[in-house]
Amino acid sequence: MKAEEYDIPEGLYYTRDHEWLRLDGENCVIGVTDYAQKTLHEVVFVDLPERGRKISKAESLGTVESVKAVSDYFAPVSGEIIEVNDILSSKPDLINKSPYGEGWIAIIKPSDLEAELKDLMNSRGYSQYLKSLIEK
Repeated sequence: MKAEEYDIPEGLYYTRDHEWLRLDGENCVIGVTDYAQKTLHEVVFVDLPERGRKISKAESLGTVESVKAVSDYFAPVSGEIIEVNDILSSKPDLINKSPYGEGWIAIIKPSDLEAELKDLMNSRGYSQYLKSLIEK
């Protein structure tokens, strides 16, 4: 597939590990990108992080398991997990159906957002990054 064939919404922030972050007031909603879910294929289980857990940027929050592979997903920013998408426990395929909507994974109350956002990519930067990965 080509980079243009993946959904990369504007207004979100992206990591090199294929997580996305959406600002929601003072908090950050996170999930895995369209590229990540298509690479994994059929998602069958999501290991959700624990509410109240303090996390550091780039720390593994859990795993997403598919019929093909098990893959870690990582915190795009440091902070505290204040909410998780419990629906994924019974409907992990929401990550495939709606990676940027109903398939969100967790909400983080960030501790150093301004500094850490600078390390994330916007949609254009992430698109270029995917191109560099795919079209090598």
